[in-house]
Amino acid sequence: MIKAIVVDDEKNSREVITELLKECFDEIKVVAQAGDVKTSIAEIKKHQPNLLFLDIDLPDGTGFDILKNVEYRDMKVIFITAHQDYAIKAIKFSAFDFILKPVISGELIKTVRRVLDEHNAENNSLRFESILSSFSNSLPELKKIVLKTSERIYLVNIKDIIRCEAENNYTIFYLSNGNNIMVSKTIKTYETLLEGHEFMRVHQSHLVNLNYIQHFDKPDGGILVLTDNSTIPVSNQKRALLLGYFASLS
Repeated sequence: MIKAIVVDDEKNSREVITELLKECFDEIKVVAQAGDVKTSIAEIKKHQPNLLFLDIDLPDGTGFDILKNVEYRDMKVIFITAHQDYAIKAIKFSAFDFILKPVISGELIKTVRRVLDEHNAENNSLRFESILSSFSNSLPELKKIVLKTSERIYLVNIKDIIRCEAENNYTIFYLSNGNNIMVSKTIKTYETLLEGHEFMRVHQSHLVNLNYIQHFDKPDGGILVLTDNSTIPVSNQKRALLLGYFASLS
């Protein structure tokens, strides 16, 4: 039996989620509900659930405050939120799943099934570390990203990513320590996710960390040379954007 706890400041939302789980998942039992940070921490400590449905905005804090203050972390977390804002970006960086309010039965069922099918729960601690390092209550800055392959989960400092390269529907991450990590998401996903972190899509197949540029060869459209001596083509459409970036530095 999979033990679940539902944390949401709205009683109606808690009851909707609980009822949907009861109707659609015989293997899941909701052992507790909570509507605030203090109660949630106590219930998690008491029941040690396998699955936690976690609202972000609570009367006495946030869902992140709960994760920060529980020692027990051997659980899968599905966030619940009404806002597509910074918090959603932090959740995506950390490879947690989430559902948006108002809760739609089809989306909840699909998300729960995906989470239950995942077999690398032993890496939950990496996700916790990622989201807690990336979130604070004042002017948060995303610092780490979780990259999932078929075999393991990696926790990577954003500043250590030199570049990303597209390979069909996969993306290869090239890191400053010389390691490469291939994940089964498109480069467009990471272009959006890394927006605001000094990354630029300079070519259809290349997303580069601007901090690792060594020099730019202008002839023949343009070639970027990075500090790891990799050479990256710059498309005609992106050339002006890149030159504008260099101009802003002078």
